[in-house]
Amino acid sequence: MALPLLRIPGTCCIPFTKQQCFPSKNRRKTTTTTAAELRTPVGLTGGTAYQSSCVDVPTHKVTVHDRQRGTVHEFLVPEDQYILHTAESQNIALPFACRHGCCTSCAVRIKNGQIRQPEALGISAELKEKGYALLCVGFPSSDVEVETQDEDEVYWLQFGRYFARGPVERDDYALELAMGDE
Repeated sequence: MALPLLRIPGTCCIPFTKQQCFPSKNRRKTTTTTAAELRTPVGLTGGTAYQSSCVDVPTHKVTVHDRQRGTVHEFLVPEDQYILHTAESQNIALPFACRHGCCTSCAVRIKNGQIRQPEALGISAELKEKGYALLCVGFPSSDVEVETQDEDEVYWLQFGRYFARGPVERDDYALELAMGDE
């Protein structure tokens, strides 16, 4: 599922034309990718425009071991694209929720390789150092092998020591009382 292109008033869009911009087998290829997926913002001098990306962008093999579904996915991801978005564009279903790096639904543990994730607010620097990453805002920096994690488990590692002394149990009665006040 492709995300729509944000059109900003006063800007123009130059459509992508099929050309052999990436002839190397180690580079991104022009296949069935839509024009909107390949537009990238260019410079802020004079005016902002969107142009097709015709530069050599290294791609990396990403291997995802999906523990919840018992499957392994292997696919190529350009260094300048999010792992989750690229997987979705190739019809690979991976866990996600917010798509903004704020939750732990798409959390993975890095087994091999490196992921650059400057917008990953959903996991602490401590967890990043332990090898956790978020696929929705993660860019591959090398070939990488990851394993999906249980969302509650990662949430507990991040926040458990601050909010509770054990797993949080749902209190339906308290919830019913709170809902009645509204």
